[in-house]
Amino acid sequence: MGNRLGHYALPVSFEDALRENRVPPRLGDVRLFYDGGRLVGESLPPAWMLRLLPTLLVALAAVCTGVGFLLLVLDSARTPGAATLLLVLAGGLVGGALVLEARLRRRRFVLHFKTESLRLETLAWAPGAARTEVFPFDDVRAVHIVQPPKGGYALVVEYGPEAAPRRALLVRDVRSQESDTLYRVWRLLHNAFGLKGAGLA
Repeated sequence: MGNRLGHYALPVSFEDALRENRVPPRLGDVRLFYDGGRLVGESLPPAWMLRLLPTLLVALAAVCTGVGFLLLVLDSARTPGAATLLLVLAGGLVGGALVLEARLRRRRFVLHFKTESLRLETLAWAPGAARTEVFPFDDVRAVHIVQPPKGGYALVVEYGPEAAPRRALLVRDVRSQESDTLYRVWRLLHNAFGLKGAGLA
């Protein structure tokens, strides 16, 4: 049993509380649901047209690279201005594809109440690029509500050693109209992790 959850009796009691007070189905870019001993949050999939953009950018980068090298081979005496421009453009397109891919990358967090552990998953589209990390509730130091520079609100979990804490994004793109739901989920997570100062969820 974790040393911070003792005053909440057993994790089962928190599961009962979740059954009586259902989690909201949606917050920001995340769909929330309770699945037999687990609280799951999954970021919503992007629209299929948006999903194709990174692939399209990489394809355009490949075309620019091929044409650029072809110009260099066919006319090496000429100052390779056009070829250089195409190669630079290709690099920019690849960079843009990587940034967009990171933005579209889906996330999942799972609270396992029976094992008192939190699983964080990054659901990358590229094969072999997905990441999973599991750690006990006792490693969670805080759950923060933050306001990114681009607007809206986000929920961030802080975990790990006090000397070098780490942060992971749980929810983003929370609108101001969702403030009540945001604080409700924030309090719920605080209570689940046994953190102080959250009140009742």
